[in-house]
Amino acid sequence: MIADTTLSVVMPTLDADATIAKALAQFDRARATGLVEELVVSDGGSRDGSVASARAAGARVVSGSRGRGQQLALGAQAARGAWLLFLHADTRLEPGWEAQVTGFVASGNTDRAAAFTFALDDDAAAARRIERWVERRCRWLGLAYGDQGLLIPRSLYDRLGGFRPIPLMEDVDLVRRIGRHRLSILSTRAITSAARYRRDGYLRRPLRNLGCLSLFFAGVPPHVIARLYG
Repeated sequence: MIADTTLSVVMPTLDADATIAKALAQFDRARATGLVEELVVSDGGSRDGSVASARAAGARVVSGSRGRGQQLALGAQAARGAWLLFLHADTRLEPGWEAQVTGFVASGNTDRAAAFTFALDDDAAAARRIERWVERRCRWLGLAYGDQGLLIPRSLYDRLGGFRPIPLMEDVDLVRRIGRHRLSILSTRAITSAARYRRDGYLRRPLRNLGCLSLFFAGVPPHVIARLYG
């Protein structure tokens, strides 16, 4: 029996008109070769041209309530592929990603998931320090965040219960259920916009993220953490 290797890309959006066209265009070649079967954009109520731009780029759009956890869950529900690739709209996979994804999917192992290597689109030394910290976090704790993307078999995603409709930490919540022994970190970089780090500060934002993570691990409900950190 030949394994089903159909791949759906699921991308959550909210007022992402400035980035969505380029975010989806990175999959043009993969769609032409048949690696990517469909693009599913899960919109959380954008007031700009995000939905129109996504449709113009060939994506199927589903709309629902604002909140990344809810949007990812809705997008996954709509996706038809045997494999799901979740990616944020401000993240680009570096050239050559197709070969690694193809190899991972073609392995036929439907009890493993993968994330990409974290990178920021900033030449600042502070950005390299953040990248090194994320690399250690992934190596020591097996914790990949949503800005690293997530490649997961549909069967494993469903078995684990998928993304939960929580206001934040939805990525950590799912990755913890996957478990470090079932999560591979691919060498291909997922290059994410550093705009939030430049806005909030390369020290303040990581400390905020660490505070959220610590409270989440301590059992504080996500909606309480969201109120604390805004």
